[in-house]
Amino acid sequence: MRSGILLLMLALIWQPVSLSDQFAGIAAASGGRLGVFAQVIESGDSAGLNDTERFPMQSVYKLPIAMAVLDQVERKSLTLNEKVSLSAADMVPGLHSPMRDRHPQGGIDVSVRELIRAAIVDSDGTASDILLRLAGGAPRVTAYLRGLGVRDMTVATTERAMSKTPKVQYENYSTPRAAVDLLKALDAGRGVSPAARSLLLQDLAASTPGRLRIKGLLPEGTPVAHKTGTDGTRDGKTAATNDIGIVTLPDGRHLALAVFVRDSTAGLVPREAAIANVAKAAWDHWTARK
Repeated sequence: MRSGILLLMLALIWQPVSLSDQFAGIAAASGGRLGVFAQVIESGDSAGLNDTERFPMQSVYKLPIAMAVLDQVERKSLTLNEKVSLSAADMVPGLHSPMRDRHPQGGIDVSVRELIRAAIVDSDGTASDILLRLAGGAPRVTAYLRGLGVRDMTVATTERAMSKTPKVQYENYSTPRAAVDLLKALDAGRGVSPAARSLLLQDLAASTPGRLRIKGLLPEGTPVAHKTGTDGTRDGKTAATNDIGIVTLPDGRHLALAVFVRDSTAGLVPREAAIANVAKAAWDHWTARK
């Protein structure tokens, strides 16, 4: 009898920590508000933390913009090979833009395909603003999202506006759940053609920023199709340090993951480490149990 009670007590004491509790344990090291939603696409199994709160997307919003442009391509309003002439006025100052750095005075013609690749792979702010214009503007991109059933993600303004007035970035928001809804739509080919889906997943897999975020602690060579978003630090606070993506698990299932860190007073290293630890916790949870 006593041994049975003892075993019951030990079982209660040693109950495994839930994945959501693990996320909560990681949150303090982020120095800000941590928002997470993780879901295995094939099974629907999920876990989250602050997953219905709104977080500024920063460059994460380049993914829905690119998807909306590709929807215009599907509707024959644009073609991938169509050239767009860029002038000096199109070169957005004060933000990350390799395109602007190479051509500060403009005078170049760039294809729609090249703009998408620059926005997703290089997170180019100039390319993103041109794509937003081609998509028909922020309200049209948001309407496209609503058509996908993505309710809590809003594209409201440009990279140029965010660079001029940092508080504006909070208008381009998403909840972690909405970001995962977007990733699931992309994975399923909803709102994008098969060719567009393949193109975007290829670019997301080649995305260069954020190697220490979702990818940071995962096994070498793990396929990760992701898009980061990062604000600058002002007065010791960083409004946004983000990464969303689709991780391929060893058995071929797909983990859709969105991690946002809002208003952090920590440095870049602990912010990125928090994202990496969230991804590793999710990876361990769903590779240990199927």
